[in-house]
Amino acid sequence: MEQRKLDVSEHGRTRSLWEEVFSEDTKTFLDYYYFLKTRDNEIYVIDEDGETRSMLHLNPYRLQVEKERFQAHYIVGVATKEEYRGRGYMRRLLLQAMEEMYRRREWFTFLMPAAEEIYTPYDFQFVYAQEQSMLRILEHTETIETAKNPVQAELIHSSEMLRAADTVTCMDATLGDAGELADFFETQSVGRWQVYTVRDEQYYQRQILEQQSENGGIRILRAQGRIVGSFLYSREGDTEVLEPLYLPEYETCFQKAVRELAGDGQKTVKLYAANQPDSKPTPLIMARVLHPESILAAMRVKEGCTLNCSFAVLDTFLLQNNRIWRISSAAGDDSKVHVQETEDSEGVLPIAALTCLLFGSRTIADIEHEDGVIMSPHLKEELAKLQPLSGVFLNEIV
Repeated sequence: MEQRKLDVSEHGRTRSLWEEVFSEDTKTFLDYYYFLKTRDNEIYVIDEDGETRSMLHLNPYRLQVEKERFQAHYIVGVATKEEYRGRGYMRRLLLQAMEEMYRRREWFTFLMPAAEEIYTPYDFQFVYAQEQSMLRILEHTETIETAKNPVQAELIHSSEMLRAADTVTCMDATLGDAGELADFFETQSVGRWQVYTVRDEQYYQRQILEQQSENGGIRILRAQGRIVGSFLYSREGDTEVLEPLYLPEYETCFQKAVRELAGDGQKTVKLYAANQPDSKPTPLIMARVLHPESILAAMRVKEGCTLNCSFAVLDTFLLQNNRIWRISSAAGDDSKVHVQETEDSEGVLPIAALTCLLFGSRTIADIEHEDGVIMSPHLKEELAKLQPLSGVFLNEIV
């Protein structure tokens, strides 16, 4: 048995294992993934009997966290050939990858779990719930007055509502539109989220190709030449829409564009990452803090507060994290958190509890009675002054 990180030239050898374990993925998607995504990702494997039997991919993303940006890696493609399971291969690869990311001082890593219980033993916690909803396409004879629930975000096809959309064009984005898409996202995202993937021109170029590999694309709505809306879509089976983003006054235009994509045979369209009145949050992305010192330094203190406390971090897997940290802030210091190692501790936070606390997925009251958590009254009072990273927007698939 040999465990190692593959050279980029060897990445293609893992495709057969991917095809075997993730048989739902199409050839077109895998052609895209192994042509483009594996150019700059990292793949850790365990070889046995001359073949790759287990693998883990780290795909790079630039993340915006509050006012800072950092390089992170998204864990995907965790797979072991069936007859080699139960030997601890996934654990070996996951720990190797986390050690490498820690050495690079990456703040945290994230993934979309096949099942929550696979990753909670390694201190991963849900930090992002995706808003999902089903939109009904009304018949040609229906109008908003006759619709059963007109206040809901439904796809309306009535001449009264669509007349305003006649001056708006809608077409698939090309690679040349990627920079403009990035600018539109940036202007619309200001102040909306605290944690999100940096959507630059290269990001959207890749996203266009990824959607095309799923028989889809990115639709752009334009009015007088400027982008007023966009959304991703796929058509592997029924049409599905991801991340609709449009100016409020162009909602009808968005509805018309989705209806045209779906066609007359489809009665409902699934919307992902869409803030609609009937949306339901679905836990999607788990994260794990890797380098507490770095992420604590990116945190902000609530307005009008000053902070000063210390606590020990307990990490079963990354033993380098078992240290005591003092976090503090000064009045008029742009709410910035200062971090330094110390010897005096007011309590203990296991790394999973710290992850939940920083991302706001659980409150101090939720975690204070969990195993391994120790918090003095003063520590609880001070930690409550941190502004949690609860505005998370991570919709990455690979």
